[in-house]
Amino acid sequence: MSAPLISLHRCCQQSARLVARRQWSSSSASPPSLMSRCLLFLAQRYYDVEALLSWRSKLGRDQLRKKNFYYGYTQRFYGPDIASAYYILNLGGRLRFAGQSEWFHTDSRGKFSWDFLNYRDTPVEEVDMSHTVINYIGLSNLERQHLQTLKLQGCPEVDDWFLAGLHVFQDSLEDLDISHCPKITVGGLAALRNLRGLKYLNVSSLPRISSPGLVIILLEEMLPQCHITADGYDLSLRQAEGEMSEEHVETER
Repeated sequence: MSAPLISLHRCCQQSARLVARRQWSSSSASPPSLMSRCLLFLAQRYYDVEALLSWRSKLGRDQLRKKNFYYGYTQRFYGPDIASAYYILNLGGRLRFAGQSEWFHTDSRGKFSWDFLNYRDTPVEEVDMSHTVINYIGLSNLERQHLQTLKLQGCPEVDDWFLAGLHVFQDSLEDLDISHCPKITVGGLAALRNLRGLKYLNVSSLPRISSPGLVIILLEEMLPQCHITADGYDLSLRQAEGEMSEEHVETER
């Protein structure tokens, strides 16, 4: 049982005892307030509420696993390119096949054109999975592609394990956007050193990065050929480092 649930349970129990004590001590007392009745109900039904919340959490995990399962059946009958495209569209993403200008994507109702089936032997070149629930398991549906562009802005399930799995694109990936992903830490960013062909990297607004100025400096040293975009941070440390470097140069002169 988690600490917040334990605290809620104790609070409800205490409030329930107070309500019961008031009713027992004075028969002429006014009826308990709505808040007191709600707390009494929660105290009496606490374990039912806990079981309901636990079931809801498990259901969410099962749905996430189902959305990211491996499309082996589709790959076996239609090939890896169609399987990857089908997975991307089912998750609400966008894609472009190599040598084509048209982007395939879902409409406002989640529907998409089946014309992508005409590109059975054409690899997927650009993918935009921004604001979808793609995770490390789902990455297996893309690993046989030679992606050049991968957009993952605001993906709640993209974490350090996911970034470690991007090494399969080390020979092709040139543009990577992982901005606004709440689960990414410094440990995951270190795995990007394998992407030696990366030219553009967006790491803006990653909430779990505690020292963004220092991290950006390390990324620039790790990927010297890459242009790094990092908005939404206080880069005072980076500015201070720049000022110290300038002072050091002037001192040497």
